[in-house]
Amino acid sequence: MPKKLVWVFSKRYIAGETLEDGINAAKMLNNEGIDVTIDLLGEFITNLAQAEENKNKYLEIIERFSNEKIQGNFSLKPTMFGLLVDQKICYNLIREIVAKAADKDSFVRIDMEDSQCVDPELVLFRKLKSEFSGHVGLVVQAYLRRTLDDLTNLNNLPPNGHPLNFRLCKGIYIEPAHIAFKAFEEVQSHFLEDLEFMFKNNIYTAIATHDKYLVDEAYKLIEKYKVPKDMYEFQMLYGVTPELRNSIVANNHRMRVYVPFGNEWFGYCTRRLKENPKMASQIIKAIFIRG
Repeated sequence: MPKKLVWVFSKRYIAGETLEDGINAAKMLNNEGIDVTIDLLGEFITNLAQAEENKNKYLEIIERFSNEKIQGNFSLKPTMFGLLVDQKICYNLIREIVAKAADKDSFVRIDMEDSQCVDPELVLFRKLKSEFSGHVGLVVQAYLRRTLDDLTNLNNLPPNGHPLNFRLCKGIYIEPAHIAFKAFEEVQSHFLEDLEFMFKNNIYTAIATHDKYLVDEAYKLIEKYKVPKDMYEFQMLYGVTPELRNSIVANNHRMRVYVPFGNEWFGYCTRRLKENPKMASQIIKAIFIRG
């Protein structure tokens, strides 16, 4: 599909290409009583000059968002900092970003990427957690067969005064069947299994889903385990299922929206298309209805 047509689709799901676009979108959401997590788009870089440039951009983002008093934190993808090029350099760059966030009393979440990245990203998280306990979190993906074992192993980490803080999502990358569950209902089942484990073990949980069934089942688990409101939140992607998002906010649950922005929007949006091909119809409608 031509890039210009994908942009028609993209405008709904990313805040824009510039830092100012990200700030404006975050302020709009804050005004609706919604927190944000900010993501500069870009991943799987091929040279370390790009990694250094991306680090500097994140340092600027943290400075600006902190100065603007925006209610939110930050998400990043380790392959954007050379995870698959040089793991030591990647760690040092991300450590500098987390240190900046800690200095601002903020928080950085390490996004989980495809299966080749899981082990090095777990190592990265463990090292950062030992130094910046309350200022760094991780994403886990319910569709990976290994996730419950990973949660069990991570649960043995020393708390250092702060609970573990994980975002639980279904998972988006294309993986073979021996690595990831494939059936829709199977992924739902393991999402709830992972969520229950996290609640039972007092892990701060970001419930990242647009699936109404999972939202309703999460409500039941929250009630079952009497999870305090300061130990969980719901998360959604910018521009996706706003009606369901608003219903969660109306039910007095904390909501955080993942706000992506930047020039590297094309890869992000084509992954969304691969995850949900039905979205292609929205592009066609946009072309003919909105011109």
